Amino acid sequence: MANDLVTRQSTEVFDPAAELTRQYVTVFVADQMFGFPVLLVHDVLGPQRITRIPLAPPEIAGSLNLRGRIVTAVDLRRRLGLPPLAESKGMSIVVESQGELYSLMVDQVGEVLNLSNQAFEHNPPTLEPRWREVSSGISRLDKKLLVLIDIDRLLDFSRAQAA
Repeated sequence: MANDLVTRQSTEVFDPAAELTRQYVTVFVADQMFGFPVLLVHDVLGPQRITRIPLAPPEIAGSLNLRGRIVTAVDLRRRLGLPPLAESKGMSIVVESQGELYSLMVDQVGEVLNLSNQAFEHNPPTLEPRWREVSSGISRLDKKLLVLIDIDRLLDFSRAQAA
């Protein structure tokens, strides 16, 4: 038994490069790729029944019931200042911010990317101002720009109303 423990411990390989990477769930909104930290993503959802909330900010599409829990649905197109979509596929990702769950409505969910810390850059001055407010940086991928989203800043609606 003790030998098994020693054997298991000695066969584990420490990968220092693993600490130098971050994982992001990619989503597409109006053909632009955005990344959300994978550790904050709880679910990926298909179409859901959303109930409108009277007097809510325009970015709030409504609320939905996720396994008995009320979740606020956020229209990312409106939040990011993008044109509305005539016909939505109804995909969304559920993220957590400050102990609350939010369903972020997107056009399409992509894949999980492992990005090295060297792949990150500061927001360029040419990045759309509304995006710059909610972005923690960018990463240039093969012919695509990945805008990395700071969930807490994205869901700070006092910022959205000031913009």
